Amino acid sequence: MSIITKSASFVEQLFKDKLSSAYLYHNFTHTQNVVRTIEAIVAYEKLDAETKEILLVAGWFHDTGYTESIINHEQVSAEIASGFLTENGKESTFIKDVKRIILATRYNHEPEDERERIMKDADHCHLGSIDYLTSSESLRKEWELTCEKRFSDLDWNKENLLFLKQKHHFYTEYCKKFLQPVKEKNIKQVLNTIQKMEEKKETKKAKKEKPSRGIDTMFRVTLNNHTRLSGIADSKANILLSVNAIIISVALSTIVPKLDNPNNAHLIGPTFTMVMFSVVSIIFAILSTRPKVTSGKFTQRDLEERKVNLLFFGNFYKMPLKEYQDAVTEMINDKDYLYNTMISDLYYLGLVLEKKYRLLRITYNIFMIGIIVSVIAFVVAFKMAGN
Repeated sequence: MSIITKSASFVEQLFKDKLSSAYLYHNFTHTQNVVRTIEAIVAYEKLDAETKEILLVAGWFHDTGYTESIINHEQVSAEIASGFLTENGKESTFIKDVKRIILATRYNHEPEDERERIMKDADHCHLGSIDYLTSSESLRKEWELTCEKRFSDLDWNKENLLFLKQKHHFYTEYCKKFLQPVKEKNIKQVLNTIQKMEEKKETKKAKKEKPSRGIDTMFRVTLNNHTRLSGIADSKANILLSVNAIIISVALSTIVPKLDNPNNAHLIGPTFTMVMFSVVSIIFAILSTRPKVTSGKFTQRDLEERKVNLLFFGNFYKMPLKEYQDAVTEMINDKDYLYNTMISDLYYLGLVLEKKYRLLRITYNIFMIGIIVSVIAFVVAFKMAGN
């Protein structure tokens, strides 16, 4: 049995017994691909049998170090090959050549002769394979499991593109002729994938920056609620104004003219009490609906410091149209300013509503107390007059 066949059997069994399942790329399948590529290059270059034997043995053993350690695995692979070849009676010069070729697969090593160049190209044969993307994904998962290196889809494709275009090139004529064209296609495919991912990323970013329907609905519903509540408050205030106005009108037209009669003197107190409570109720009802007048202007500094609410008419009704248009355009182009303005508008509307309903509650309390006190006063007055 030739040393090449023995090497293949030994490595296959070694991987079955000792190689972790986490090595999804650096496994026996990868080793077989490397050996096949070496055979193709050797045949293309028409190299001698001794060179072929050394290269194929090195190809079989070049990743055996992964069975013991991922750190400095090339050196470990060389030592495993050395031990195997020594047991099988190979001469020291042969062993030395195999070890040197295995060590040529180190990441930053620049090959020094034809044998090293062949080994280097064979080890990177997947770059010129139609299955490159599958191999690349296997390597990515392997790194996650063995090195805890994690990449996003976009970062991983960028890393691949960098390696394919800048950090790698084939050395042998065979690979330049047969693998390089496929590698170019792989580069284009990776580049297209990156472009699609970046376009998708930009689209997602634009959608994220664009106000969502939920936010629009929130502002619209809240504003409608505030407006509706303000209308309800005004309606309640108008009801109280009308009722108290009627009470005062009736009192002035019906009761007050009769107070000159000495027989009706007992009605002066209750009538005065009823009218006074009605007047106070009217005053508080008016206060709850009275609008607040603002300056109607804002300065450039207010705009620069984002202190002005451009959505409230009281802040701009005295401004020239052009200045207001420029200010609103600036607000629209600044997403944070726009949202903060809308939030401020809702906040201050809430403050106005709180004041309205507080005054309205006071008005209803005064009106209720006034009615009760007036009725009691009239009852007492009539009772006293009857005695």
